[in-house]
Amino acid sequence: MCLAIPARVVERLQGDQATVELGGICKTVSLALVPEAQVGDYVIVHVGHAIGLLNPDEAERTLALFAELGEQTGTTA
Repeated sequence: MCLAIPARVVERLQGDQATVELGGICKTVSLALVPEAQVGDYVIVHVGHAIGLLNPDEAERTLALFAELGEQTGTTA
């Protein structure tokens, strides 16, 4: 099973790289597949690559569901 996570772009870097944030954790990912992504946009991240843009409302709903799952299982994201 594969999992892609919504993350918010917080900084565009050189080339096709960007810093994204999810739950207070920042990570550098490739934006090669979504070069139109801008700071503040939500992208779907899979194995270090942003693979698509996501509507902000949908991203927030998805992140809320992940948080709820973490609460139910006693883990945190």
